[in-house]
Amino acid sequence: MIGALAAAGDVRIAAVRRGLATRFLAGGIDSPDLDARLLVGHALGLDHASLVRDGDRRLGGADIAGIEALAARRLAGEPVARITGVKEFWGLPFQVTPAVLVPRPDTETVVETALALIDRDGARSRRLRVVDLGTGSGAILIALLHELPDARGIGTDCDAGPLATARANAGRLGVASRASFVACDFGAALAGGADLVVANPPYVATGEIAALPLEVRDFDPRRALDGGPDGLRAYRAIAADAGRLLAPGAHLVMEVGAGQADAVSALAAAAGLGTIAVAPDLAGIGRVVSARRNP
Repeated sequence: MIGALAAAGDVRIAAVRRGLATRFLAGGIDSPDLDARLLVGHALGLDHASLVRDGDRRLGGADIAGIEALAARRLAGEPVARITGVKEFWGLPFQVTPAVLVPRPDTETVVETALALIDRDGARSRRLRVVDLGTGSGAILIALLHELPDARGIGTDCDAGPLATARANAGRLGVASRASFVACDFGAALAGGADLVVANPPYVATGEIAALPLEVRDFDPRRALDGGPDGLRAYRAIAADAGRLLAPGAHLVMEVGAGQADAVSALAAAAGLGTIAVAPDLAGIGRVVSARRNP
């Protein structure tokens, strides 16, 4: 469609967006209008307001070719965030690199649950020590630091790539002075005394990775997905170390896979943690397990 319009010499931004959305819909993409807007805006360097304002602007051949290249990648299954390199999480724009998972809306349940527990214990303005195990892009830690103005945080990851991405995001999003990042396996290199420990660890059973949606299976890093034979390998490590990492009365908040809440709750209980609860995601699935080190 775009090629035909280009031959006529009259390709306008609004028409390109509509045509691209139609092609995405036909290609089975779940959010065709949104994806078309994001990709056209990315190709042209325009935000949403500018796309609307300049909708009648004619496009040249180079612009059209750029949009077509991005459209081909999306139609081949590549997620929009991988194409643009940016994903919004908790209202903040996070850089996404091949080394990290794309932050997902369900993971905001970790932030919501953690903040509710912090609020229950006192003011958000108090000096808190936050630890994010397996930080990836830094999304959870950075979102929490934005909500907790006097908190300081540490994010850990076992690979240099995610740590570099997380540091870059902390700098871009204004919390670099309160965030540090450490290379280690979950909390292995950390001292204790944290007021809050959060984690979104790998939780897909190894044998189930091949059945994941293409956008996850082919574009997210396997090391950030693979939770071992039963998907619980990371939770065993975290639960075993929780008593050392947490200050008395402090909270552990972990994202879990669908159907894993009971098993992860049992691991937390076996590690001596109490006040164990499960919070649902937007679809009503048990998505977050929280627990507390007894005072």
